[in-house]
Amino acid sequence: MPAAYRPAPSGCEAALVVTSSLVLVHSPLVGRDSWEAVAAILSRHGERVALADLTNALVSGPPYWPREVEAIAAATSGSAILVGHSRAGPLLPVAARAIRRVEGCVFVDARLPQPGASWFAMAPSELAEQLRRMDRDGWLPPWSDWWGPDELARLLPDPVVRARFVAGCPRLPLALFEEVLPEVPGWPDAPCAYLRLSEEYREPCDEARRLGWPVIELASHHLGLLTDPETVTDAILELVGHLLPQG
Repeated sequence: MPAAYRPAPSGCEAALVVTSSLVLVHSPLVGRDSWEAVAAILSRHGERVALADLTNALVSGPPYWPREVEAIAAATSGSAILVGHSRAGPLLPVAARAIRRVEGCVFVDARLPQPGASWFAMAPSELAEQLRRMDRDGWLPPWSDWWGPDELARLLPDPVVRARFVAGCPRLPLALFEEVLPEVPGWPDAPCAYLRLSEEYREPCDEARRLGWPVIELASHHLGLLTDPETVTDAILELVGHLLPQG
């Protein structure tokens, strides 16, 4: 049965309460805590929300995507809307097809799927070369170490938030960036939307708009879901409202 929305209970801040659960999918490059502030706000608004945990998917060798999809499926109960941040974006079509109860997808500052291409093939050549230089026996340092402490402090000025984020970032296998995700014929077969947080993701945002998806653009940054979770939550709920039939 298609998902629908209903008015929020009296006194609730949110404009609607979604009858499908909202499954928040973190980038495999960082920890699940990147979504926790948004998840808490969604719960206070009366939403059914779940946090997928992809942290164990990288422990064994490749292929990584089947374990990532299993982790997303494990967080999904009943009909769901998948909300993926950053590197989680390309996983959403594969997960949606495997779960079969997905009513829509929201991409948050994320790359759109490019079947047949690895992350290295899609990334700027300078960044790809930087990562290859960081390789030590097939492993890269955590994502939080790629940019230096000054840049991370600029994005996450609160030292408590920053320390928790850094603690959740895993070491990363180089093979993850060489992995090619499977094609998903006929995708998208559910409505999609896009939320842009940073200038770096303008290109996929423009592509989403060209595809006719609902789009919201915020004057934020890539980790805005940690520093301004209220605004990000409001934008996600607004996009979900566009995806679902009203009534």
